[in-house]
Amino acid sequence: MINLIIIHCSATPAGRAFTAADIDRWHRQRGFSCIGYHYIVRLDGTVECGRPESQTGAHCHGHNTGSIGICYIGGLDTDGRTPMDTRTPAQRQALLTLLRHLRRRYPSAAIRSHSDFAAKACPCFDATREYASL
Repeated sequence: MINLIIIHCSATPAGRAFTAADIDRWHRQRGFSCIGYHYIVRLDGTVECGRPESQTGAHCHGHNTGSIGICYIGGLDTDGRTPMDTRTPAQRQALLTLLRHLRRRYPSAAIRSHSDFAAKACPCFDATREYASL
């Protein structure tokens, strides 16, 4: 049963385009069986599927079971080091649309920031507060 939807960023510099295939490669290099997130939101707002929802994610230590992991591309200033909400307008809209869709499918699932569960800036904005009314 899905009880959490956890929002992440890719921790990549603002404006640098990456895809689910890139993240899949990075995760495999770290020893994962495949990409750890269920959805990726690209700079242009395209939503790519990652790991199937039927598979437990690998995105939030201690909270993978019963959760959906969503990652938007970005999260760092152009310097590649400073955490920053870099969501493009297209990403903001696509993320909102995806979250509305997932909340219809999983009405009891809470939407949370990765930083709620880990000592990280990810997703570099307060997703818990921003999406509280969904």
